[in-house]
Amino acid sequence: MVAVTETGSPYSTPVAFIYVFNLIIGVGALTMPKAFANAGWLIASVLIGILCLMSFITSTFMVEAMAAANAMLRLKAREKSLSAPIHPSTGSALSAGSNGEKDSSSDDPDENVPLLINALGSSRGDLYDISKRVEMGQMANLFFSKLGVRLFYFCIVLYLYGDLAIYAAAVPKSLTKVTCGSWNETDSTKSNNKTCPGWGSVTQGNVYRVFLAIFTVTLGPFAFFNVQKTKYLQIFTTLMRWVAFIMMIVIAVVKIGKGQGEHDTPTASISGLPNLFGVCVYSYMCQHSLPSLITPMKNKSRITLLFVADFAIVLIFYALLSFTAIFAFRSEDLNDLYTLNFRKTSGSFVGYFLALFPVFTLSTNFPIISITLRDNLKNLFHREGRPYPWVVDRIVFPLSTITLPIIVAFITQNLEILVGVTGSYAGTGVQYVIPACLAYFGKKQLTEMTGRYDNKHKSPFGWSLWIVFVIGWAFVCIALVTVNHIIAKK
Repeated sequence: MVAVTETGSPYSTPVAFIYVFNLIIGVGALTMPKAFANAGWLIASVLIGILCLMSFITSTFMVEAMAAANAMLRLKAREKSLSAPIHPSTGSALSAGSNGEKDSSSDDPDENVPLLINALGSSRGDLYDISKRVEMGQMANLFFSKLGVRLFYFCIVLYLYGDLAIYAAAVPKSLTKVTCGSWNETDSTKSNNKTCPGWGSVTQGNVYRVFLAIFTVTLGPFAFFNVQKTKYLQIFTTLMRWVAFIMMIVIAVVKIGKGQGEHDTPTASISGLPNLFGVCVYSYMCQHSLPSLITPMKNKSRITLLFVADFAIVLIFYALLSFTAIFAFRSEDLNDLYTLNFRKTSGSFVGYFLALFPVFTLSTNFPIISITLRDNLKNLFHREGRPYPWVVDRIVFPLSTITLPIIVAFITQNLEILVGVTGSYAGTGVQYVIPACLAYFGKKQLTEMTGRYDNKHKSPFGWSLWIVFVIGWAFVCIALVTVNHIIAKK
């Protein structure tokens, strides 16, 4: 049976609203203003709205899949405890010695309802209560074939590798910009060849590599151990995030109000769409963490309304951040890490605070993500009944986890490209394809087991046509992004 992780202490719907909002608002938002400007304000506005809707739809798919996974675990547990098969069409328990014939000694339909329901003495809807925390990978093991499980882990591993590469590049880049005073140099190629004041003849590119090496030595070893975020660390980083984003919006608005804005963003630019698509997918990502956030909710009857409120506010937030950015700064002056744009505009303290904001927040997430990736790699290559040798388990997998992202960060510090590629490919699978497939196969298997599908958490978009549309949308977007990347290189 699939392992179920600890649910955690229950909390109210408003608390869940805050958790989901904070989960969505992350490092992707810091790269959105530049991508927004490169794509053009009109076409970018339309795209971030569409991608917000698509992420909302697949979030409801994830909730439906979570409920289906809980139902599947209950049915399997009860079937195992009674050692009784389940009728393939009605889902009723078969009496011992009945040779496959349903026991019809009672005319009461509730006495021969599916196995678990009858045992619990509760209504059919309780079968789908989300009381157990079943993670995305565990749902894949429940609903997918062996090939599907392998493809799932391959996709999530690629996404996590990209995530780590982004973090590994963002922190040293911020430190380099602050140390060398190259706040307004948006072209990394040119700035890398310039010397860093106070470092003699050392170039900024080598200063970046020094900070990356320090970052690797400091945070890389956590991949060899097990660590967890503390409650107070989460509170600290959440407050830092809110203060930083509100500061950036307010400072940009003040600059525009004083007539110091330098708006030159075009209406539309097709060449900027691929990266904007990837940035938006990355910026709306929350699906892989929903089981840990939704399961502890005390009242789950209005989860869809919670998502409506969260995604609506996030969309407004992203629009405010992007529009104030493009009206306050020229397109060519926007850094791919937006926090680096405020040194001259906002004074020393605020400028340094915003520039170092990614250092504090992203550094705390790197160990957690590296451990998550390490465990997923183990699951990807796991062979039943054959444990890994100590060296492979404790040395090879942790090294494999951190080596590739660090190499990528050494090669490039272009965050817009890293976020764009991660979101466009692996992120599309995690955000669109996997939730849609989990919802579909969960419904299919439970219908076959019980003869009905009374999932009270069924998505409003749970019709097969919507699932096909979401998967089709994902592959069309990947194809268009790939074509645009190929054309751009010619």
